[in-house]
Amino acid sequence: MFNSAVKFFQDGGVFMYPIAVVLVFGLAVAIERWVVLSAARSSNRRVFDRILPLLKKRDYNAIIDLARNNRAPIGRIIAAGLVRMQQTPRRDEIEYAMEEGVMEAVPRLEKRTSYIATLANIATLLGLLGTIIGLIQAFTAVANANPAEKAALLSQSIAVAMNTTAFGLIAAIPLLLLHTAIQNKTNEIIDSLEMAGVKTLNIMSSSDAFSERTRASDVGRSVSEKPRTP
Repeated sequence: MFNSAVKFFQDGGVFMYPIAVVLVFGLAVAIERWVVLSAARSSNRRVFDRILPLLKKRDYNAIIDLARNNRAPIGRIIAAGLVRMQQTPRRDEIEYAMEEGVMEAVPRLEKRTSYIATLANIATLLGLLGTIIGLIQAFTAVANANPAEKAALLSQSIAVAMNTTAFGLIAAIPLLLLHTAIQNKTNEIIDSLEMAGVKTLNIMSSSDAFSERTRASDVGRSVSEKPRTP
């Protein structure tokens, strides 16, 4: 089987080498993204499990200190909401601050993921280009060959030229599957960040101090917006 694979690679011509490079580079990016996303998912879950009891105890300073000493995105998102809560009691303002934290985390999670799909398309195109060039060379060689050998030479040359298309597809299909899996994993992490933010906001909103400050802010805003009689 190994000898067959080596012969298949050698018969494909020079275009087999750039396709192999694209495949190796795409697999490297996919493995790196999978490791990073798996680490981010576990760290977010671990940090949120530590933040949740602190939220219930309303120990907000401890949560901010924990977020500063940890690189998990969920910690920075919740800390941004707590910092904004110290400035204003309005729920929408706190929610905007946490959404901003989610938007800052998304580019880091989606980093280099699009390269995998691009490399899959490049592998397919390189395979087709190698086949076309191989067919051109085959017909050129057949034109100058002995008439008795033309049929055998043409069939052999076409079979060799098609190897690049086959190898391009062999490289592209796994890369596309990996891109889909990594994209789904990224979306799951983003959804978990948003869900954790909403859960945190609901816990913060249920606290007595937050409710009193919110009511006071609403009363003050309604008074300031009340039209004055001339």
